[in-house]
Amino acid sequence: MRRALVFGASGLVGRALVAQLLDDPAYAEVHVALRRASAEPTPHPRLTAHRIDFRVLRANLDAMPLPPVDDVYCAIGTTIRTAGSRDAFRAVDFEVTLDSALAARHAGAQRLALVSALGADPASSIFYNRVKGEIEQALARIGYAVFVIARPSLLTGDRAATGQPVRRAETLALRMFGPMARLLPQRLRPISAASVARALCRACVEGRPGVRIIESDELERLGRA
Repeated sequence: MRRALVFGASGLVGRALVAQLLDDPAYAEVHVALRRASAEPTPHPRLTAHRIDFRVLRANLDAMPLPPVDDVYCAIGTTIRTAGSRDAFRAVDFEVTLDSALAARHAGAQRLALVSALGADPASSIFYNRVKGEIEQALARIGYAVFVIARPSLLTGDRAATGQPVRRAETLALRMFGPMARLLPQRLRPISAASVARALCRACVEGRPGVRIIESDELERLGRA
């Protein structure tokens, strides 16, 4: 019986991950790390929420209220528009994600599952994709026995229900791609947050040693209910 820790549990994929983990008999405990009390998920007997000050996470690993865990899921992410600048975006998607993975490793986690993005590449000329690729590289050097990377295409789901701002570019893209989604290669088609969560959970529980990158088309197949 495994113990899981989720960072980014209030987001679209994060909420789906918490629900999936609580439904998975492989996990006896599910923990979520939150910045604010208002983000706490619906109570559940196997779910525990922990308030974390992400601003001082790396400098205070021993003081962080993280329980011993086996697997950590990182679904932290924002947009440049929401963050306000490129530097602010990188502070979340790179720095906070890296600090979270380091803290979880310090708490004993051996398996790491990351929600990245389609096109992640540290050499990309696109800033968003470059940061996503850089964090993948950085996390691979921490020393997790199992590192699963999900690279989903455009995500579908109810962001309003999570309390997140609606992403206008995402909404516009879904409207454009909706009628022609079947004509797109599977790797580029929109994918539900629930499918990503199921796929990531299943791959992490499987525990294939080393780094495993799962592109969106494989996420869709692996995440089928």
